[in-house]
Amino acid sequence: MKIGRVEISLAAIALLVIQLALVVSIAGKYLYERETCPRVWTRAVAYDPEMPMRGRYLSAHLEVDGCGSTLPSATHAQFPRDINGAVKPGPYVVRGAAVNFKANLKVENNQLVAVDLVGDNAQTGGQEVWADSNTPCDQMRLLEATDFFLAEHATDPMPLKHGQELWIEVTLPPKGAPRPIQMAVKDNGVWKPL
Repeated sequence: MKIGRVEISLAAIALLVIQLALVVSIAGKYLYERETCPRVWTRAVAYDPEMPMRGRYLSAHLEVDGCGSTLPSATHAQFPRDINGAVKPGPYVVRGAAVNFKANLKVENNQLVAVDLVGDNAQTGGQEVWADSNTPCDQMRLLEATDFFLAEHATDPMPLKHGQELWIEVTLPPKGAPRPIQMAVKDNGVWKPL
């Protein structure tokens, strides 16, 4: 079988160079952000999404500490009280209806913290944070799910056994949602990276 002479045009080479440059620039940006942006481990709640795409990945809602955020109304918060009924310092619990608000994320004391946005900033940026009724303020969650792709050789941690927690290390880029780096299962105080 004779194939014949293969000719590569200048346009094909230019297109290949442009595509490679795009891929390398995106990978370089992610590597740069991974090295320079804050990183933090946060607890996650995994679920199985209703998506046509299937594969070895988990979708998870990341847990954030929203105790420093202002809720839409003071009636949505139940603060701890002492024996005399006075408010004690400490995390509050969301009561009544579920709450959600826009917030910027930051790393503080090795925790992923949500700081609510007010005014015009709430319309344009930030991440959506939500909490159901009876949720402690330090266990609020990001509304946008984070997809974590599992390597072929990695053990699928789902379903979790009693006493196990799913943790994901994320990078906080200057804009956008947190980017997952690695995952671990905490089993009675023992970390098992996947």
